[in-house]
Amino acid sequence: MARAAPAAPDCQAGTGPYQREMERHLRLRVDGRQSPADCEAIRDFQSRNRLTPADGYANLATYRTMLVVEARPDPNKAGNCPVRSYRTACVDLTRQLMWVQDGRRVVYAPVPIRSGRDGYETRAGWHSVYWRNIDHYSTLYDNAPMPYSQFFSDGQAFHGVHHDLFSGGSHGCVNLRLDDARRLWNTLRLHDAVYVWGTKPGTWRTPPVTAPESPDPAPAGRTPPQNHDAP
Repeated sequence: MARAAPAAPDCQAGTGPYQREMERHLRLRVDGRQSPADCEAIRDFQSRNRLTPADGYANLATYRTMLVVEARPDPNKAGNCPVRSYRTACVDLTRQLMWVQDGRRVVYAPVPIRSGRDGYETRAGWHSVYWRNIDHYSTLYDNAPMPYSQFFSDGQAFHGVHHDLFSGGSHGCVNLRLDDARRLWNTLRLHDAVYVWGTKPGTWRTPPVTAPESPDPAPAGRTPPQNHDAP
């Protein structure tokens, strides 16, 4: 006779800082106060999206994951990323997520990111991928690993990180989870367009726009950047 699976422990997490947002997303009563039903629903959401700990607490990682889930059906619904005939990596600093579109077709679904903190803002506007290094190390920040680096703006790059993606900010790079950075490496190519807009929550300054109105192909054989970021 098969043994019954052990029952899940009671969900006892308290009210989290993103309680209302999660209640709204999960179509619960929106009152900003944790209930046993709220806790169970949030814990189920965390489990489905492989968040740890899956404890029912509405923290920043849970909220940021919720933004990604909500963006999946149509990440460019607001039209903030210009639609072009070529492949474009779209970086939304406000929602702290990115995707890749080819024309109107999404070829890399939205994933969470971490962009530059105050004083090191990820540059807004049009850019293009001008140098790639699958096993890169920073020359400025203690030889820190930057796996799957794809540089797009004078030392700022997409790259993977091994640590927490949901707190703080980078030195300007667009940080991704390692698996997401690996998939992005296999999606983008040299000279692909990158478009960045918005403002990272919790920062005070609007990111500088130092790019042209449309992407310029990077010249072949460009010297690798000397201003490297750390994860």
